[in-house]
Amino acid sequence: MTADVEMKEVQALSNSVSSAAVPYTLQHLKEIASLIENGAQAKEVRRIVRAVRLTMMLRRKLRAYVISAFLGHVLTPGSEVLAKLSSYLPKTDEHEMDVDTAASAVQGPAKHSIPELEIYCYLLVLIFLIDQKRYDEAKACSSASIARLRNVNRRTVDVIAARLYFYYSFTYELTNNLTEIRGTLLALHRMATLRRDELGQETLLNLLLRNYLHYNLYDQAEKLRSKAPHFEAHSNQQFCRYLFYLGKIRTIQLEYTDAKESLLQAARKAPVAARGFRIQCNKWAVIVRLLLGEIPERTVFMQKGMKKALTPYFELTNAVRIGDLELFRKVADKFSGTFNSDRTYNLIVRLRHNVIRTGLRNISISYSRISLADVARKLRLDSQNPVADAESIVAKAIRDGAIDAIIDHANGWMVSKETGNVYSTNEPQITFNSRIAFCLNMHNEAVRALRFPPNSNKEKESEEKRRERQQQEQELAKHIAEEDDSDF
Repeated sequence: MTADVEMKEVQALSNSVSSAAVPYTLQHLKEIASLIENGAQAKEVRRIVRAVRLTMMLRRKLRAYVISAFLGHVLTPGSEVLAKLSSYLPKTDEHEMDVDTAASAVQGPAKHSIPELEIYCYLLVLIFLIDQKRYDEAKACSSASIARLRNVNRRTVDVIAARLYFYYSFTYELTNNLTEIRGTLLALHRMATLRRDELGQETLLNLLLRNYLHYNLYDQAEKLRSKAPHFEAHSNQQFCRYLFYLGKIRTIQLEYTDAKESLLQAARKAPVAARGFRIQCNKWAVIVRLLLGEIPERTVFMQKGMKKALTPYFELTNAVRIGDLELFRKVADKFSGTFNSDRTYNLIVRLRHNVIRTGLRNISISYSRISLADVARKLRLDSQNPVADAESIVAKAIRDGAIDAIIDHANGWMVSKETGNVYSTNEPQITFNSRIAFCLNMHNEAVRALRFPPNSNKEKESEEKRRERQQQEQELAKHIAEEDDSDF
């Protein structure tokens, strides 16, 4: 008997807590709707941006009955949009309906019909469906939102539309159907270009690049990127994604220097909270630096929250640094699953030549003269004729300038020349100049990224000062006019 009383008290307490939390979330959504309405009427995009940001903060508190109550508050009763969006939401139980009725009774519904709020309702429902892993309903909702967006040409919708474009592609990626929407994304990008929707162009260009790279269509991605219109970036997140995709394209095209710059810049500009994105940038940057013959610093692999994810690449870097071909094979086989999932295995195959070259460089520094047979043995070449392979490898390294040596074909030796003083060459100057250029470029980007509120450095002038300034301007104009007449 006592247990039943306690259970009833606990249930009543939980019901009161949930009913108290629902009006809180619903009230916040109504405030966001009011913010969007004011921003649309005043044509201030920054208010729309703030509304979207506040929505992402409420994302974990969204419930089906809360969204249903919000749709009933914002949209016109009996409208087609309300019926369509309500059909995507799961059915609510009796207790939730009671809470919904109580929340609606707190404040009478204020109906709105502006397009910004309709598009926002699509976004809200779509986010909820994705979080609930209801991907079929999410695909249908995203397709309906895109169809609605085609008929809306208002700059205050661009911010919400950019989010809808992203989740539209994301839902199809989750169901592995990205090829179905490629034509739609191209049509949307063309529409955004004609409407001068630069934020939409940024988002759609990144989605198209991701679509192409998902199926390893690097040539088509580069053609699209090179022919797409260029303008100043509006979103830091979209710019980071663009740099990451550009780095991947440049890596496949063997343009390692440009790829390294893009990948490092993407990792540096990415927010601290975007840990997964920064991990991917660092993985590709490590591979590119190894292909360039550089050895990344240990601190790259010891960053907070990235140590475990970058462990395979740390062991790979160690094998390349030592120049041990056998250790390189073991690491590649041990973490082949990780490299395949990261889509970097084909790049790691290219590193075999760098491992051999690094080992050969270490041999040339350690020995003034060594036989080609010993070179093949130290490099652990497993071919049918290792001496001939070692001779060709040494000859190519000498031709490329990797080592300073000569081959004594008569005796089968590799004779290393004495290493000169590097400070007697222009190499320190070139390195120092590249570092200065990097620092100056980073400073210029930081200055361009600064944002200032309009007229923040100007004091508001009083009515008396304004009249005095206007009188002085009129007297000055009259004086100039008299001087002009006297000249004639």
